[in-house]
Amino acid sequence: MNLNTVFILILMFGAGLALGAFYFIGLWQTLRRVAQTENRMRLLAISFVVRLAVILTAFFFLMDSHWERLAAAMAGFVVMRKILVYYLGPQKTAQVGTLTENAAGRY
Repeated sequence: MNLNTVFILILMFGAGLALGAFYFIGLWQTLRRVAQTENRMRLLAISFVVRLAVILTAFFFLMDSHWERLAAAMAGFVVMRKILVYYLGPQKTAQVGTLTENAAGRY
């Protein structure tokens, strides 16, 4: 493994971090808006499809027929999930749960 390959894998890891931030912050914003919208199912479905399409397309182009690049990007994606779960933590998750429970009474 030469220095060029290591540099590319580090870039792929960084790209995975960025994709993870996009995906999970988008999910967080969607969940925060669920209680305030009338058509919850449409919001969740559109958000999921858009986030998934962006992520899968980006992973496809990042991979460029090298599984090592995909593995490095996926590692960055998972690390970003862990970072965001740590920073947004259970106290923030409990607040979202309370909001959705309050919204459930409006059915």
